[in-house]
Amino acid sequence: MFNAFYRDKRMLVLTIAVIIVAGLSSYFVLPRLEDPTLTPRFAIVTTLFPGARGDRVEVLVSDRLEEELQEVEEIKEIRSTSRAGASSMVIELRDDVYEVGEIWSRIRDKLDDAQVGFPEGVGEPDIELITTKAYASIVALKWTQQGEPSYAILLRLAEQLEDRLRSVPGTEDVEMFGEPEEEISVEVHPAQLASIGLTAADVARHLSASDAKLSAGQVRSSQSNFLMEVDSELDSIHRISETPVQYGQDGKFVRLGDIASVSKGIAQPPRQMAIVDDQAAVTLGTLVRSDYRLDVWNASAQQVITQFESELPKGVELSRMFEQSPYVEARLTNLLWNLAIGGAAVVSVILVMMGWRSAIVVGTALPLSAFMVLAGMRFMEIPMHQMSITGLIIALGLLIDNAIVMVDEVKTRMEEGDDAAHAVASSARHLAIPLLGSTLTTGLAFAPIALMPGPAGEFVGTIAISVMLAIGSSFLLAMTVTPALAALFVDSKQDGDHHWWTIGLESPRLAAAWRNTLDFLLARPLLSIGLSVVLPIVGFVQARHLPEQFFPPADRNQFQIELELPPQASIDHTAQTARKISQIAKTHPEVTGIDWILGESAPSFYYNIVRRRENNAPYGQAIVQLKSAERAAEVINALQQEFDEFVPEARVLARQLEQGPPFDAPVELQLFGPDLQVLRALGERVRAELAQIPEVTHTRSDLGDDLPKFALVLDEEKTRLAGLSHAQVAQQLAASTEGALGGTILEETEELPVRVRVPQSYRASLADIASLDLVVPGMAHEGKLNTVPFSAVGSLELKPEISAVTRLNNLRMNEVKAYVQAGVLPSIVLTKLEDRLAASGFEFPAGYRMGLGGEANGRDQAVGNLMSSVGVLMVLMVATLVLSFSSFRAASLIGAVGFFSVGLGLAALWIFGYPFGFMAIVGTMGLVGIAINDSIVVLAALRENDEAKAGDPIAVREVVMRATRHVLATTATTVVGFLPLVMSGGGFWPPLAVSIAGGVVGATLLALTFVPTAHMVMANPATLRLPCKRAKQTETSTSAESFQHDGVAVYS
Repeated sequence: MFNAFYRDKRMLVLTIAVIIVAGLSSYFVLPRLEDPTLTPRFAIVTTLFPGARGDRVEVLVSDRLEEELQEVEEIKEIRSTSRAGASSMVIELRDDVYEVGEIWSRIRDKLDDAQVGFPEGVGEPDIELITTKAYASIVALKWTQQGEPSYAILLRLAEQLEDRLRSVPGTEDVEMFGEPEEEISVEVHPAQLASIGLTAADVARHLSASDAKLSAGQVRSSQSNFLMEVDSELDSIHRISETPVQYGQDGKFVRLGDIASVSKGIAQPPRQMAIVDDQAAVTLGTLVRSDYRLDVWNASAQQVITQFESELPKGVELSRMFEQSPYVEARLTNLLWNLAIGGAAVVSVILVMMGWRSAIVVGTALPLSAFMVLAGMRFMEIPMHQMSITGLIIALGLLIDNAIVMVDEVKTRMEEGDDAAHAVASSARHLAIPLLGSTLTTGLAFAPIALMPGPAGEFVGTIAISVMLAIGSSFLLAMTVTPALAALFVDSKQDGDHHWWTIGLESPRLAAAWRNTLDFLLARPLLSIGLSVVLPIVGFVQARHLPEQFFPPADRNQFQIELELPPQASIDHTAQTARKISQIAKTHPEVTGIDWILGESAPSFYYNIVRRRENNAPYGQAIVQLKSAERAAEVINALQQEFDEFVPEARVLARQLEQGPPFDAPVELQLFGPDLQVLRALGERVRAELAQIPEVTHTRSDLGDDLPKFALVLDEEKTRLAGLSHAQVAQQLAASTEGALGGTILEETEELPVRVRVPQSYRASLADIASLDLVVPGMAHEGKLNTVPFSAVGSLELKPEISAVTRLNNLRMNEVKAYVQAGVLPSIVLTKLEDRLAASGFEFPAGYRMGLGGEANGRDQAVGNLMSSVGVLMVLMVATLVLSFSSFRAASLIGAVGFFSVGLGLAALWIFGYPFGFMAIVGTMGLVGIAINDSIVVLAALRENDEAKAGDPIAVREVVMRATRHVLATTATTVVGFLPLVMSGGGFWPPLAVSIAGGVVGATLLALTFVPTAHMVMANPATLRLPCKRAKQTETSTSAESFQHDGVAVYS
């Protein structure tokens, strides 16, 4: 059975052909993404409560929503922000939730239940799921003519382009950003309105009553049924103007057109805007299905966009703000080149170490394993992206270990006289259990990464899956195809020479020196063991000095700018400030473009940029394009200094793009407690300490900004004498200034609201507000008209108010955020802050506490998720080792190597100056499974030899001599396989590659010195007291040539 592929050459050829075809077809079919797609676990719930203070919104809206949502057990976190006129709530689901559709449906039901208890005037909660992947395309239609832009034209054209993009195969969704809303504006003259005894709200009610979009029943007969409806709905501006609103004293109806001007336009002030190339614009973001090839979709979409662009009218231009496909192609091309370079380097090492015939057979395992991985990814529906491809790169040096062992075993047996068929069968039978054991232990070492829940697990999990698929494929090939190919190609007796390119590199001097070194070390076991563990111990000691990091910044020729003005700022002021920032940024030669979305978050142009802001006039977000990514950090820091100098009235943040799961600010300190004023004072003190840290560019506190507002100070006696109540005064002023909705108009597929209010010229200043007439209700029906100006019953006073009240899981919170310079680790800032707070004697009052958010919280959660399954998997790994060796002592020895390998990985990070980030943690965990493989080989060979198993130093030395070539070959292939990742630059892959490659080099020393010495001492404790006898000359005269030709150890 074990030599079936050798005996049946047709089956061998067909198997290879099937693997190649399956791999190639999967390569062309698999979706291609830049980064893994994260499960949409976030949503924003927005509830409007016009005119209400922040504390009233907290009690009457946010609190009731939270009470209902607490019943949904899958919710991990509820963060609510209650500000004047609106409640905004961010909901996050638990990390172990993946099927989110049904959960979001239940959450919508809970929001509907909470709405029943809302007071009058509170709007319907609006929930929007936050997309956790980048838009594949972001385009803008911008107005290029002089004068005011026609948003009506831009919106109609954007809707047409939206329909066309939705029809492109593979499109998931298309969404507009920065689009002002259209409405029908009814502006009533306040004096004329008061003259007929009506308010703006009364007019709105008349319009609503005339807008009867309702069924009037049916006419039913024995023959037929007919629907009836009132044919009087509002369907045009003329119809609105003709609506009667009051019966005049002259016996005629007063129509709305007699006292108001009716027009269609943009809602003022607009809730959001877009500025592209310094022009007013409307933007469109398109999402592509995760199971669709992005490059194929992009080709079709670009044809649609180009065709639409050619049809645009004069004065409107199309701008391509962002296309993801070039980034995806560049990322995958770079990774595939790294894969090819690594593969070539690995084969080159095999050529030098084992000769060209062995290199051909071993090298064949590389593409075949890669093709099997691609087929497995297709079966498991894993797209091609940087993580899945990098998993293959990591596995380069690992997946040929099995091939090296098998090829050398077959070669050795054939050189010893076995025929090819028997050599293949006996080698496969002999190596099946050891190779299976090493494959399982490596797979189990990577399993915690694959099983890790949450966003971090989804982000890096496919690395481990690719590695596990690769080593599993390598084992299957090593048991079937590889020994058959080895028997066909590797028999060195076919060659008439013994050059290095035929049998591998030889060095008798090195062999003799290594033999003497082993004699020296085995004669001094305590010294040997001590020297072996020095570097791991150094690694453990220095680990506490390594700076902590979650994920490094992205190597991208883009960054984002966030603009935030004081809470009372209008969106027009925000637009002016954004244009000023653009002018500053464009003076820098590296900046090639800057585009703004105002009033809300920009569309996600990078996978972990989460849209968190809506209906926020003082806020803006810009997408900035650079010439290259090489100087991104330098440009960002330079621009940040200029923004701070020339735009002091705003908080302007130039932010580098980050890798990994999203967070709002790199440093977040969450202060909890019941009293807002105490929380505010604590936050200001923490904020003051943060501001003293040089690496911090800006700080922000949820309770740090006051919202100036005008309080209506009413004289209650005068108000009552005038026949008004406080509520009536507030309602009339609100309707006059903000407007009252009165029906809708259907225009094709759009429903435009009708808003009634007084013209801007009557509500632009405090004097205008004070002169507005208040109508005494009921007088008009008695034939009397009684109006009083607001100034007769009250006045306006400016008073400060906390701009927003933030709660986290029902607890009041003041979150203090710190933004740091590009390239600075947040952990450094946290450490300095802790030192400053301790030095200042800062303490929390009773009932108040502080927690960490931002990068630190994300890192802690991710590490906790990563370690959640480590215990069970470690037990399985130990069980695998015990069953493979049938010995607890042997398993404990390999376990010690795994433990020390962690210290070696840490030492490598310390030596090369990399932080202890999440990718370094991932690399260190994977290192445990990789590092013990060589030790397993050596220990198995020692236990197979009866004399070495008994602890005889001479036999131990000879076994190690024989195993050295294999150990060095596998180490060299592993290290060179990681070289492309090490040399790729940036901060993302090098920590992982250095921790594994450096640890493997150190683990080689453990395998060749620590393992044989410890095994010898465990098997024969007397070697601790008696010096090892020198081998006799006849024994030591074993030629270096035999060492070179023996190759890999034979073990069971």
